[in-house]
Amino acid sequence: MTCAYISHPACRLHDMGGGHPESPQRLAAIEAALRAEGCWDRLSHLEAPRAPRAALLRVHAEAHVAALEAHAPEHGLIELDPDTAMNPHSLEAAHRAAGAGLLAVDRIMAGEIATAFCAVRPPGHHATRNRAMGFCLFNNLAVAVAHGLAAHGLSRVAIVDFDVHHGNGTEAIFSQEPRVLLCSSFQHPHYPYCGADTVSDHIIPLPLPHGTAGPQYRAAFAARLLPALEAFQPEFVFCSAGFDGHRDDPLAGFNLVEADYAWITEQVMALANRHAHGRVVSFLEGGYNLHALGRSAAAHIRVLAGFNTPAA
Repeated sequence: MTCAYISHPACRLHDMGGGHPESPQRLAAIEAALRAEGCWDRLSHLEAPRAPRAALLRVHAEAHVAALEAHAPEHGLIELDPDTAMNPHSLEAAHRAAGAGLLAVDRIMAGEIATAFCAVRPPGHHATRNRAMGFCLFNNLAVAVAHGLAAHGLSRVAIVDFDVHHGNGTEAIFSQEPRVLLCSSFQHPHYPYCGADTVSDHIIPLPLPHGTAGPQYRAAFAARLLPALEAFQPEFVFCSAGFDGHRDDPLAGFNLVEADYAWITEQVMALANRHAHGRVVSFLEGGYNLHALGRSAAAHIRVLAGFNTPAA
């Protein structure tokens, strides 16, 4: 079985304006890196479907979905907050971004693919039940997790969020759902300025300071997150894969490199192989230096697909 690369052309048409860091070029950068490394043609390429409204409503309020539909412009841009905007293609892109995870879960549970990377935008982990924020419209990963619980009867689902910004939307959506373990590493203090003080049996925060580099990150991840993940014994693992902790990224202050993202993915895959029959679905979140994003995402995908030897 193969690793699926799931995307849709609409995801490259969503554009929040010239100079916005969450740009259509992000997907092109990942594709270019995968082609340069000889990985592109070895992946199974699938087109993301539109997420049905019922799937969105498992994690989002009806009013939120209706508001995005009402705000979707016929031309130009409309700002939802100082960081987040919609153009005429954004609503379709958001539906496809949420739909990618549904397809991934269904194909993996059917035994048709082994793992999946959802190369989608807009990203999702800041979107709450009733609010778009932080470049995010729908919470793509949360939609997929809820689908796994409802449609496939999963009872233990783990989320590993290694974006440099805390996935506040994912935490809010699953704060009362003990079937979901959320392990989130992030720079603190930093946007969205929450998460570090969470006390929960199934939400495990890993706040780390500005300047955190690979050795410190790996030690903290191994000490804080891996034991919780191992004890949970998940049946399925999801990743919020943000690459904005790279040392070259302009929006944060971690000092990670490509080998660190490969290492994180190796830990996730080893966990999934022990407990979840290797089931892993990963969603693109952050990463805003195009060259660093491409190389880091390629390192992540190589491990997901089994193309990699263990990182140094």
